[in-house]
Amino acid sequence: MARQTHRLDVNGRSHEIHAEPNRTLLEVVRDELRLTGAKEGCGTGDCGACTLLVDGRVVTSCLMLWPEAEGREVRTIEGLADGGELHPLQRAFVEHGAVQCGFCIPGMILAGVATLERVPSATRAEIRDGIAGNLCRCTGYQKIVDAIESVAEAPA
Repeated sequence: MARQTHRLDVNGRSHEIHAEPNRTLLEVVRDELRLTGAKEGCGTGDCGACTLLVDGRVVTSCLMLWPEAEGREVRTIEGLADGGELHPLQRAFVEHGAVQCGFCIPGMILAGVATLERVPSATRAEIRDGIAGNLCRCTGYQKIVDAIESVAEAPA
């Protein structure tokens, strides 16, 4: 298949990408941009390891063809930190011991960010709903939910 050229806006930077149009957003982000935080777990959109944010919404990037992201803002785990300063949710995951093997964590954090951007004072039930598409085999979710809850704003 012939390569195509599209512009992708990833983590606030514009990139001109030349790749086959049948490649996934996950493949292009990992292979062309060398942003390897998102992982391919299942390849069927069931595990959430490939989670990216596209226009602020959770996307299973193993199912999205990369040209579909043109003109949209893509955020990866690498784009959350501000310079050398971790995003508050990244810090909370460390402080609450919510990181085990690390395979699911980038997607889990991005799902948490999307949840809190949508519902800043999210309840534990809303947090669990927000991360429901992300599977973790190490932590049992308690510490993950605790970390996200610690960053949620107190209800007014």
